[in-house]
Amino acid sequence: MTVLAVAEHRRGELREESLELLTVGRQLADALDSELHAAVVSGDVDQYAEDLNREGVDAIHTVDHGEEFNHDVYTQTIEQLVGAADATMVLTPNSVNGLDWAPALAQRLDWPLVTDAVDMDVSDGLTVTRELYGGKVEGAVEVDSDHAVLTVRGGEWPAAGGTGSATVEPFEPDIDEAAIGSTVTGFQEVGAGDVDITESDVLVAVGRGIEEEENLDIIEELADAMGATVAASRPIVDNGWLPKDRQVGQSGKNVSPDVYLAIGISGAVQHVAGMNGSETIIAVNDDPSAPIFDVADYGIVDDLFEVVPELTEQFSG
Repeated sequence: MTVLAVAEHRRGELREESLELLTVGRQLADALDSELHAAVVSGDVDQYAEDLNREGVDAIHTVDHGEEFNHDVYTQTIEQLVGAADATMVLTPNSVNGLDWAPALAQRLDWPLVTDAVDMDVSDGLTVTRELYGGKVEGAVEVDSDHAVLTVRGGEWPAAGGTGSATVEPFEPDIDEAAIGSTVTGFQEVGAGDVDITESDVLVAVGRGIEEEENLDIIEELADAMGATVAASRPIVDNGWLPKDRQVGQSGKNVSPDVYLAIGISGAVQHVAGMNGSETIIAVNDDPSAPIFDVADYGIVDDLFEVVPELTEQFSG
């Protein structure tokens, strides 16, 4: 038996969520007394296999078919690979791509599907934890089966580290080309900006407490001094003060930087759902009862217009 973690890549790069997936997979495999196998489909599979060869991975299956994600290719390939690897659990990131093919695979296999997992326990059967109502509550999904397809939220587990000794096994699926109903011809970024906040190690996020657009200057100065990227809560984007690609939250982007500095952000559940995977959260707010302090590791209860210039001076020095 094996746990099969299906890696994800985009535009020539293996995504960080793929390495986090290996951590989840190893934990499951240990609990189930199984092996952990990784799989990567399409693109530069040899390079991706090298990147995936981390400690705890027993085997890596490479499928050299095309360059980019294709729903039909992935669905057919993983279904066949499940049989070849004797997989009982299939893991993939809870991403646009993962949510595209995972339901189709579950339907083909007649296996349960649980999406957006933030925790798992197999001490008494498989129980998957999901967040509901924008992260306000957690729900436990008990899976009444020895098999499951699971999509895993990014930022909830650390990336697998170390150098592994996995065997790399090319896999050649029998693809029904007539069943491929779509082709990727290229990518077009919609509303893309000059940065990707999901890739930033340090984020300085600003909320409605900044009061006026011109006051964003002090946030930019602090971010420059820290070598950080500026992000925002929804009110800032709704006002048109920062572009949509800077928005963190349920209706924006999920981020998991090393440091998340929230300035003038109250901490509504919709916003917290997008950043609570950050390693260290620091909040600045003059309201001691602001919900942001419930998730913050460190908090400063004070006027941001006093605190931010002081921080900038400290980092500049």
